[in-house]
Amino acid sequence: MTTTDDIAATSGHAAGVSEIVEELHRHGIRYAVISFVDVHGKSKSKVVPVDHLPDAVRGSELFTGAALDGVPQDVSDEEVAAIPDVGRYFVLPTRSDTVWFPSSLHYQGDPFEACSRGILQRALASASELGFTFQCGVETEFFLLRRAEDGQLLPLSDVDTLDKPCYDTRGLLRNFDLVDEIVTAIDAAGFGVYSFDHEDGNGQFETDFGYADALTTADRITYFRLMVTELANRHGVIASFMPKPFDSQTGSAGHLNMSISDADGRNLFAADDTDPRGLGLSELGYQFVAGVLNHAPAICAVVAPTVNSYKRLTRRSTNSGFTWAPIFASYGGNNRTNMLRIPLAGGRVECRAADSSNNPYLACALMLAAGLEGIRSAADPGAPNPDNMYLVDDAELARRGISPLPDSLGTALDAFAADPLTREVFGPAMRASFLEVKRAEWDSYRAHVSGWEIDRYLEFF
Repeated sequence: MTTTDDIAATSGHAAGVSEIVEELHRHGIRYAVISFVDVHGKSKSKVVPVDHLPDAVRGSELFTGAALDGVPQDVSDEEVAAIPDVGRYFVLPTRSDTVWFPSSLHYQGDPFEACSRGILQRALASASELGFTFQCGVETEFFLLRRAEDGQLLPLSDVDTLDKPCYDTRGLLRNFDLVDEIVTAIDAAGFGVYSFDHEDGNGQFETDFGYADALTTADRITYFRLMVTELANRHGVIASFMPKPFDSQTGSAGHLNMSISDADGRNLFAADDTDPRGLGLSELGYQFVAGVLNHAPAICAVVAPTVNSYKRLTRRSTNSGFTWAPIFASYGGNNRTNMLRIPLAGGRVECRAADSSNNPYLACALMLAAGLEGIRSAADPGAPNPDNMYLVDDAELARRGISPLPDSLGTALDAFAADPLTREVFGPAMRASFLEVKRAEWDSYRAHVSGWEIDRYLEFF
């Protein structure tokens, strides 16, 4: 099987377009998927023969933005062009003769301001001006489900029924063939998988792979979600990245693990000396934490961007006993009840509010911008919170100056609209488009009459 690593080993990913085309031909590659994302982070694309790749790099593949969510254009505007990043591609495990290229949008020859990938690239450029590289890793969680004859959604394996299935070996082994297919595919793409396991929901799994610069990680997550759903579909299985598909089970997070390095690759979040707060984090890291906490409500609209996201961000218990999700804008050490967790080893910051449905380019961009603001202003996040935050009373929260995270998409969108940082990061067009799309989603949800309401009220009075 041809893999991304096979081609990279010979092309070096640094060759010109013509050399890459020749190398792709030598490995039997016939087609290139020129892919960008909409506001939801979903892959959109055209497919071109490999020989047409040089034309695509010159902007030949045009798209009507008005046909898509979050590509703000009028129907009368000229099209946007998707320019493939020829140094980054993955061989599709479902089609060994086809490669997938992440792409950035351009308009009339210039970068399109409202391109999700371009927004992250701008944020990374701001970090670079300070001598920083933003490193990011994502813990990918998802459900593998089957639909029963009556339409009910069930775990893929009929033995996956434990109330506390986290790390369950039998549950993993009974689903191992498909999970192995997924892991093999992303490892062949060069992700550097180092573990995978059964998560805390029935039918839920997590894969963990290499830490990288934020643009690489965002590209990988976009490709990962596409490939997991396609591989599952080949077996008649539903792969879901819905944050909370079952009210009695834990939801699927997409925890962002973040650090900043210097030009020599040195981790600037790692404490050189003893950290007086005891978390192994540098002063720069604490400033980053403070910046993120200062913008936490607006950030939630981007890292937890769906109506369903806020059914995960709750203290309500599940079959296993915990939601494992934060409800306050707080930070602490190896304490999973805070929004921001500093793992035992220190040197990185984990955002636990992020879920599996977000647009990774926008999520990383806003998170980085908030952290950089904290660094520039030398902000102080205060003392870490070692407590079980689900149990801290309101008076104590007020004494510590800790605020709740938004409890609905509507509340998060209000915070996003009120925060000037969102305009700075997204630009006016994308900011307005994000709010338009997401407010329409929220309004549609509020107008919908659910089965719960029918069951409760139809004959209640």
